[in-house]
Amino acid sequence: MTRSSPTRLAALRAHLAAAGLDGFVVPLTDEHMSEYVGGYAQRLGWLTGFQGSAGSAAVLADRAAIFTDGRYTLQVREQVDGDHWEYAPVPQTSVAAWLGTHVAEGARIGYDAWLHTSAWVAEASAIVADRGAELVAVDANPIDAIWTDRPAPSPARITIQPDDFAGASSAEKRARVADWLAEQRADAVVLSALDSIAWTLNIRGDDVSHTPVALSYAIVGADGTTDLFVAPEKLDDTVRQHLGNAVRVHDRAAFQPALRDFAGKRVAADPERAVAAISDALTAGGAKVLALRDPVVLAKALKNPVEIAGHRAASVRDGAALARFLRWVETDCADGSQTELSATAKLLAFREATGLLKDTSFDTISATGAHGASPHYHCTEESNVPLEPGQLYLVDSGGQYADGTTDVTRVMPIGALAPEQGKEIRDRFTRVLKGHIAIATAVFPDGTLGGQIDAFARRPLWEAGLDFAHGTGHGIGAYLAVHEGPQRIASPNYPGGAAMEPLRAGMMLSNEPGYYKAGEYGIRIENLLLIEPRTIPGADRAMLGFETLTFCPIERTLIEPSLLTQPELAWLNAYHAQVLDTLSPEMTGDDLAWLQEKCAPIG
Repeated sequence: MTRSSPTRLAALRAHLAAAGLDGFVVPLTDEHMSEYVGGYAQRLGWLTGFQGSAGSAAVLADRAAIFTDGRYTLQVREQVDGDHWEYAPVPQTSVAAWLGTHVAEGARIGYDAWLHTSAWVAEASAIVADRGAELVAVDANPIDAIWTDRPAPSPARITIQPDDFAGASSAEKRARVADWLAEQRADAVVLSALDSIAWTLNIRGDDVSHTPVALSYAIVGADGTTDLFVAPEKLDDTVRQHLGNAVRVHDRAAFQPALRDFAGKRVAADPERAVAAISDALTAGGAKVLALRDPVVLAKALKNPVEIAGHRAASVRDGAALARFLRWVETDCADGSQTELSATAKLLAFREATGLLKDTSFDTISATGAHGASPHYHCTEESNVPLEPGQLYLVDSGGQYADGTTDVTRVMPIGALAPEQGKEIRDRFTRVLKGHIAIATAVFPDGTLGGQIDAFARRPLWEAGLDFAHGTGHGIGAYLAVHEGPQRIASPNYPGGAAMEPLRAGMMLSNEPGYYKAGEYGIRIENLLLIEPRTIPGADRAMLGFETLTFCPIERTLIEPSLLTQPELAWLNAYHAQVLDTLSPEMTGDDLAWLQEKCAPIG
C-alpha cells in the first residue's frame, strides 16, 4: 500500500520552524467537524498516508504520532510508515495526553482553530501549559502552505430535497428552531454541521463524497429567518426561489465577519459541532455564547412518517441489488477470477441498475481473507487482492437514494472452507448472529441509553472469551449522513465514551456486531433498525423495541444451528421469510431461485 513520503513530514517541520512553532496537530475533519470530508480537507491522509475515516496526528520536531482507534489497528500499520510515525491507540491515549508527555518546556504547539472544538483547545492548552509549553492558534493551516496540489473545495450546485421526501417544509423546520430559541432565551443559533443545514433548509449538495451536503454555514434567528453563507455560484434561481425571502444568502467568506455582529446578543453554538474559531469570533464581537447542542440534531434523528416510508422503499430496492450481488459472489467468484475492486464495481453496477442511486453512502468495504479483520478496511489498487477459494469475504456497503440512506454488511464464503477453519468460522459467525438477534429483539423502557443495551450484542462472544473493538450501532440519516447522531449503541470504552443519548421512537440505528481474527478473517452482520413503541400487557412503563428495516439473506452455510436457541432460530426463520416476501417481487429467474434457497427455513 502506498505510504506518504517522509519528505512531506520534513517539509511540515521546516515550515513550522520558520513560523516559530515547535509542533502542530492534524485532525481528520473540516471546519464543520464533519466525519467524512472533501478532498481539500484530507490533510491527515496527505501527510501520513492513512486512508481511514477517523484519526489525528501530532508532529513535533523530533517525533510524530498518529492516533487511531481499534477499528484501524491493522490498517494504520499498513498505510503509515512506522519508521517516521508512532502508532498511538485511542482511547488508551489522546493527542493532548501524548503532547503532555512529549512536549518540551517553552514549546509553541500550533493548531487550526477551524478544525478543533473549544473544549479540545481548553483541555490541550491546560495539559501543555502544565509542561511549560503553549498551544497557539495559527492564522493559516501550515499543511495548506506545503500541499501544492491541494484540491479546491467542490463547486457543485445545491439541489432541492422536495417536501415529498422531507416530510416537512423548510419553513416548518425553521419555526421549530425558532421555538427552541425562545425556550432558551436566545437570539440566534449558529448551524455549522453540514447535515443540520441541509435538513433544515431541505437542500442537498455534492461537496463531500457519499454525503449529500453543501459547504455552507447558517445562522437562524429568533423569528426563524435565516442567513445562509455559501459560495454564490452554488445557487441557481430555482434554489433561491425554494429558499424564499426568509433565507438571506451571503457569500461563505462573509461568515466569520458576521459572527462579530452579535454584540450583546445571546447566540447558541454547539460545543461538539461548532469549531473554536466560531466561539472565538462570537466572543470577540461581544456576544454571549450559549454552549447548547444544535437543536436540529435531535429533530433530524426523530424520523417523520414520510422519511420512514422513504427509507423502507429504499431498503427494498437496495436489498434486492445486494441479494443479486451475493448470488454473483457465490456463483462467479469461487474460481479466484475476481478481486476486491472488481467485486466493488459489480455491486455498484447492481445498485446503479435500480436507476435511482445517487451515490454510495460510504466507500464500500470489500474485504477478503485477512483484510476482513480490519473493520474499516479501504481497498486500493495497491491493496487489492483476488477473492480466493477458502476465504471469507466481507462486504459492508450502502446506497444514497433521494428517499433514504442504506448501510448493510454481509459475509460470504468463497468456495468451500477448510474443515477445521470452517468449524471455527461457523462458531464465530453464529455468536455474532446471536448478538445481532439479541439487539433486534430487545425490548426496553423509553429513554434507555444506547450504552445500556450494547452488552446484549457482546454476551455470546464474551462467553467464548471474544469481543469486537467498535460500536454496535450508529444512527443514520434520511438521504444524509450514513453515520448520524446523537443516538448510538456502544460500550463505555468505545472512543468518545458510552452512548449516553436516550433512545426514542422514530430513531434509526444500525445493528452490527462483529468478530475479527487478525491475519485471517472478519465477520460482521449489519441491518438497520427503527425504534418503535412496544405494547406489553401489564406493563407500567412505556416500552420500545426495534423493527428491522434491512432485507437481505444472512448466509446460512455459516450458521451452526446447534448454537441457536429456539427463539433465536424462530427469529432467523421469520426474518428470512420476510426477506423472501419483500424481495421476491423484485427478483426473477435464477436470482429468485437463489433467494428462495437462501431463505428456506433452518430446522
